[in-house]
Amino acid sequence: MENPSFIYKICDKTLWAEAEERAVFTGASIDLTDGFIHFSTAPQVANTLALHFAGQTDLMLIEVATAQLDIRYEPARGGELFPHLYDVLPLEHVTRTWHLETDETGRHILPI
Repeated sequence: MENPSFIYKICDKTLWAEAEERAVFTGASIDLTDGFIHFSTAPQVANTLALHFAGQTDLMLIEVATAQLDIRYEPARGGELFPHLYDVLPLEHVTRTWHLETDETGRHILPI
């Protein structure tokens, strides 16, 4: 697998606002429990949203540049490799953020 230049974090809007105040993202509750920050590659985002965030509103999609981060690609669902960060995320590595809207069926509309 070729490591992508960007990976994505799906995050509650309130939690992300707290990270912006501190200029560092320490993780959502699942990240803190697992000991690393969970990310998805661009092709994985839609499936991650459907499996773990269905019906949730007030979500942010965070784009992160990987060049200067120690990202590990480890097997998860069915052996598929997902990016993980075993550290906090300084927001200087964030390149873009989007508030995720939903369509009339409740599915999230992806900007990527």
